[in-house]
Amino acid sequence: MAQLGSSSLSAETETLSNVLSLVEAFRAFDSDNDGSINAAELGGILSSLGYNASEQDVRAMMREGDGNKDGLLSMEEFLEMNTKDMEVGELANSLRTAFQAIEVEGDEALTATELFEVMGNLGMDLLSLGDCHSVVASMDADADGAVTLEDFKLIVNALLD
Repeated sequence: MAQLGSSSLSAETETLSNVLSLVEAFRAFDSDNDGSINAAELGGILSSLGYNASEQDVRAMMREGDGNKDGLLSMEEFLEMNTKDMEVGELANSLRTAFQAIEVEGDEALTATELFEVMGNLGMDLLSLGDCHSVVASMDADADGAVTLEDFKLIVNALLD
């Protein structure tokens, strides 16, 4: 597999970072931490992201995104609703393959070095070690140099589902 061009990688890591922003916004407004948000919480998220959605707009978005019709949006429903038009390219597919390998190893978090090693072990030469640092940094919510597997899975699945 050929290396990604730096402009392509930059655009794709920006997409990953945008999805992380959505995850963080969802978690911030999930006031009872039950993994779901209601219409009022969705309105708060939209406002925090710079959108001035009317109550009617928020209700319409809830109806559109609420796949199981329980009146709430799960994290997955929220991400699906907000990422369906994002361009993800080859990077997201490669990251999903890497995630599946990492998940088998049972680690709790993923560093850039681990991502680089896993991709190398899988025969995927898509990313250099520096590229892996950029990818992990784009998904690293607490800036500790690693991304939790939960966040990694959420972001990659949101881009590919």
